[in-house]
Formats: sequence, structure tokens, C-alpha cells
Amino acid sequence: MNYKNFQTFTAEQKGAILTVDINFGPVNVQGQEMLADLSSLCLRLERDRSVKVVVFESSNPGYWVCHYDTDLLKDLSTEAVPRNEIQLLDLQAVLERLSNVPQATIAKIEGFARGGGHEMALALDMRFAARGKAKFMQMEVAMGILPCGGGASRMARQAGLGKALEIILGAKDWDADEAETFGTINKALDADEIGTYVDALAERISKFPADSIAACKRAVYASIDIPIKEALKEEAYQLFQATSKTPAVKRFQYADDNGAQFDHENQNNWEQMVMDIQVVN
Repeated sequence: MNYKNFQTFTAEQKGAILTVDINFGPVNVQGQEMLADLSSLCLRLERDRSVKVVVFESSNPGYWVCHYDTDLLKDLSTEAVPRNEIQLLDLQAVLERLSNVPQATIAKIEGFARGGGHEMALALDMRFAARGKAKFMQMEVAMGILPCGGGASRMARQAGLGKALEIILGAKDWDADEAETFGTINKALDADEIGTYVDALAERISKFPADSIAACKRAVYASIDIPIKEALKEEAYQLFQATSKTPAVKRFQYADDNGAQFDHENQNNWEQMVMDIQVVN
């Protein structure tokens, strides 16, 4: 797949990992150009099984994605729209599409991620932030609106109702360690550690079958919105979606034939075992 001709970022594939490097203008503003690029990127990822992990980072010092372009916000309707006429906003639609790509997606944040930039991070599967560099904020309430790129919806799922409202209504900056405490990122890391950590995680995930990565994502995301009984059925459904497309059963057969589950060394080193079994296709 060709990952070229983007205006707001570059994309480089090495093995099964695609690294998206955001660098657009002075502050990586999230405007029409970035939305168009993200939509184009999603179109390619939806059709590409050679990429299993996508890492989003920035080479623009001090910024991951600063916020949504105010030039677009100034054209918002000043008339209340009836509920039955509401459609997804452009930012919502693009970030929802990004959230649903079959690959594992990771945000490596080493700068400001505010407003729509933070909402973009929330739309990805995992988020890691550098201490002393990453800053987050949802400032919309102070402007007279609300987070409307999925922030109001995804924040509560990540942080819980009370913490989400503290973040949204407080309209204050928070740093990497606070973000980890809030639950809006997976982990805060020192600036000299984040690259190694994210690279190792991406490399590990990239060794696993593409279809099982996609099935895991679908099952986990579906579980957020439905009762537990239906979520369990969804898990079962996605299980057979995966086994129909991956070498899972062959791998279980190999493990059984070799007595792997009864081996003490294996039981003490499952992390390595799950990597070793990748050779069975």
C-alpha cells in the first residue's frame, strides 16, 4: 500500500508497523487538511492487512496536535438544530473512522494535545505521554461550546463520569502524570523512555495475526455500549471470526502435541511462549 502524498504528516512503514509523523505548520493545527489526510489514511488502512500497528507521533517540537482549527468553528450554526436532523460533525466522523480501523493504534504524545487534538488521541486505542513535554486540555466550555470531536463521549468511557466532568468543566491543563491518574492515557513515561517503550509494544503487537488484532478491537469496543450478556455473545462471535481467519487452532494443536501447557518453564515464561508460537502458521 502506498502511504504518500499527505499534507499534514508523513507515514513510513517498516515491517508491520506504520509510523505517522505529524508536522504541519507552526502548531499542528487540526483543520481541513488534517481531516482530509486522516480520512485518506483510514481508507488505505481499512484495505491493508500488511500493517498491524499504527503509531502517531509528532516531529513538530512542543506539539502533538494543538486543537481544532478555529477558522472552521467560527462558521458553526447559531440556530439550534432539531434532534431528528442531527448528523455527525466532520471531526466526529473522521475520528470515529480512525477509531474503527482494524489495526492497533497508538498515540506517542510529546507535546500539546488540546481540544480536538486530545479528542484525536482518545479515538486511538492506546495513549502514552512524555513527562515534561505532554500537556492536555479541553477548553471548549470556556468558549461556550463542548468537546465535540468525541471528547464528551469518550472521556467518560476512559476516566469515569466525575473525572470526565472535572476535566471538561475545569478547562485546565493537565500533564502526563495527571493524565495517567485520570485514566485518559495508558502510561506516563520519562522523555528518554517513551520511544523505547512504544517501539517495543508496537513491535510485540505486530507479531500477532492481523485478524485476531481486529477481532480483539471489535469485541472490546462493543463491550462498552451493551449489557454484559450481549457483550459476552459479541466476544463469542468475534472468537469465531478470528479462528476462521487465523492459524489459532493449529497453534493450539501444536501446543497440545508438545505438552506446552504442562511445561513448568513455559508456565513461568508465557510472555516468551506467546511470541515463540507465532512461527506456527
